[in-house]
Amino acid sequence: MRAEEAAARVSLWRGRPLSISPLSGGLTNENYLVELEGTKYVMRLPGKSTELLSIDRENEVFNTIAAASTGIGPRVLEHVPGVDVMVLEFIPGPTMSAKTLQSPRMMARMAQSFHRLHAAPRFLHDFNMFRLIDQYLRIVDENGVPIPDGYRDWLPNVGQIERAVGVAGLVEVPCHNDLLCENFIDDGAALRIVDYELSGNNDPCFDLGNTAQEAEFDQEMRATLCEAYFGNRDPRQLARMNLFALMSDVGWTLWGAIQARISTVDFDFRAYYTGRWERALGVLRSDRVDRWMTEASN
Repeated sequence: MRAEEAAARVSLWRGRPLSISPLSGGLTNENYLVELEGTKYVMRLPGKSTELLSIDRENEVFNTIAAASTGIGPRVLEHVPGVDVMVLEFIPGPTMSAKTLQSPRMMARMAQSFHRLHAAPRFLHDFNMFRLIDQYLRIVDENGVPIPDGYRDWLPNVGQIERAVGVAGLVEVPCHNDLLCENFIDDGAALRIVDYELSGNNDPCFDLGNTAQEAEFDQEMRATLCEAYFGNRDPRQLARMNLFALMSDVGWTLWGAIQARISTVDFDFRAYYTGRWERALGVLRSDRVDRWMTEASN
């Protein structure tokens, strides 16, 4: 069993009796709950061929340690080089969902967590969704990965969006960049944030917009999150949040398409990426994008 072989490499508990059970929810990696003499740990193993997703494991470990220094990320208790096994602090508390995050109180708590994360020591590498799309398209071409028909027809629009969000770009800070609702855990004191494999220094509005998309926030909820983070409903930054939310769907469509080709995880990645692309198309074909680009540029 792969988990048992990995656990045998960890010095923290070598030679001691363990209980190992899989943790659900991961779409890229394998996560396990390890119990030892009443203490719980999370053991994280990299998924198959994740280098094709432009995931840098050195970056992930470095950034996870940096995020932990803020009290928002889980502590890294051990990292086994070469096999990239990470042993992380187990965070007790409920895992969040779109439903549990859709309240002004939770948005205020999310904003507090973002402020702490965004004040972390600088992450190892930068993250830029527009450049990641370029990388993913190269991977798609090199590996014959099917993507939605007409995807490339919208790349000129993506270029316009990149220029618009750059007009009032904010100073890049340590960002998570992949804020699935399940990556928030409520420990009772704070909303902790886990899973830093796509983390990097980025415009903080990307984290806000990405969260808004993953948690299915409507425009009023997005404005509430904007106010909680910035202190006011800044029209320019709200527009940038909306554009980054859209770019989350555009970019993660390619991520899902690549995963559909390489992943061994039992998950319908084809339905995932087609759903994201259909949602993106609904916005791209509307008049909202032009309005947001104008507001972001003013």
